[in-house]
Amino acid sequence: MKKTFIKISAMLAIVATLSSCKDQLGDLYLNPEQTTTPSVEKFFTQILNNDRIYPKYWDMRTFALTHAGVFSQVISYTNDKFIYREQAQYTEQRWGDFYTTNGNGSGPLAHYREIEKQYAKLSAAEKQNADVFVNAAKVAMLEQTAQMVDLWGDIPFSEAGMLNLNGSITSPKFDDAKEVYYSVIAGLKDASNYFATANLSSVTAGSFKKQDILFQGDITKWRRLANSLRLRALMRISFVDEAKAKAEVLEMLNNPTQYPLLEETTQNALLNPVTTYIDNLRNAFYESNNHLGASFLLDKVLKPANDPRIAVIYDKGGRQDGSKWVANADYYAMPLDLNSTDQATNITNGKYAVLDSATFVYNSKLPGVIFTSAETHLLKAEAYERWGTTTDAATAYNKGVAQSIAYYYALNNLSNSTAPKLAAPSAAAVNDFLANSTIKYAGSSAQKLALIWTQKWVQFGFMQSVQAWSELRRTKYPQLTFVADNTSGFALPPNRLTYPGRERTFNPNYSAVSAKDTRDAKIFWDVK
Repeated sequence: MKKTFIKISAMLAIVATLSSCKDQLGDLYLNPEQTTTPSVEKFFTQILNNDRIYPKYWDMRTFALTHAGVFSQVISYTNDKFIYREQAQYTEQRWGDFYTTNGNGSGPLAHYREIEKQYAKLSAAEKQNADVFVNAAKVAMLEQTAQMVDLWGDIPFSEAGMLNLNGSITSPKFDDAKEVYYSVIAGLKDASNYFATANLSSVTAGSFKKQDILFQGDITKWRRLANSLRLRALMRISFVDEAKAKAEVLEMLNNPTQYPLLEETTQNALLNPVTTYIDNLRNAFYESNNHLGASFLLDKVLKPANDPRIAVIYDKGGRQDGSKWVANADYYAMPLDLNSTDQATNITNGKYAVLDSATFVYNSKLPGVIFTSAETHLLKAEAYERWGTTTDAATAYNKGVAQSIAYYYALNNLSNSTAPKLAAPSAAAVNDFLANSTIKYAGSSAQKLALIWTQKWVQFGFMQSVQAWSELRRTKYPQLTFVADNTSGFALPPNRLTYPGRERTFNPNYSAVSAKDTRDAKIFWDVK
């Protein structure tokens, strides 16, 4: 399936002439694609309405599972040829969906440039009313910007989107990845500071509530999200610039009043479709055999711990024997060291566990996951273990795992699938699991960090596969084994994605980054 792009990042489509997205925003929200009067608040809503966040077929099938999911082993995959080679047409679409508005993403940078243009036309009083939209839009755009750096490294940013901003056709330079990341960190802090003192009129508050399809106008949650995203970004750079990361992270953790975080499951940043969505992810999983028990996840992490998440992540699977269904005796993962022929035979015979039907396969109510409280506590645990006390780290770690359990059971229970749903384990059962299983917070500091990083990988799973792949490259945990593909040049997963062909062809500034445009080059924070 092919899509048309207009000189990626250099010639961004004018938002006033956008073609209609597949999912309309509906009557509850003011859709910028259904109006001839552009405004800051409408562009803000469109930034959020992003099919690269929603877990829908296209992103899952072409990118989240088959690229980041495979590269991080958060899902299963068969040993087919070229399994570690990026599929250029799909990675190019992922790139383009950040810069343009005619794909499966919302074009967050293009829409943010439109916001900047419209904001500049406002009076001082109108700007004061628009500030809440601008800052929330900035948070959403910066979250996606950090992912672009995590995937590619240097990206066009500061000069990208000039067609939207001022009507000029510009070939944007590639900004240094580290500089972009630091601007993300600074921008998130600025947004947090704004939300800390924001005082909206009743009219603005009502409008913001209507346009805000993520938090329904809750400014406190936007402030928490900005701080949590900043915490993530600071920890991401913590091995390449530990001094900066340590100073800013401890400032945040030591002053929770000034820098509140997303710390409770009720504060999770989960994006739900704004229109009735009745499709599910079955085809996305089954077309590439990503639905089977993932070897390391199941055999090395979940089963040894008798982890309560197993029951809502996987079904045991089985086979049909005439008119009788014969379930497997246990949750069996698909070994990655089997040849593809043996894997295929075993799949046909139903040998392996499969992703849970209620939680994932037939759950059309799955939200898009931007940030969870479980991640917050696991980030805090790493910071405390490295720069604070192991006691505080243990407390944060236990909260992170407990909230990860709650998260997975919540996904299972919100399902509209007819498959059975399970009651979450009791607090006592969770506490016993934390105290007595193989994931107990114990050992040397290095062993504890390994526990933290592995549990964060479990929490991300395929729903946040880009984050899983990024943290795997940063921390080198969990310590996965990848069976080499015998395809020359693509034997193992890449360290980064290579730039799209259209960028190489149409952006003359590509020459400045061409020498490091290889799959073996590392993102600046990947130094461990």
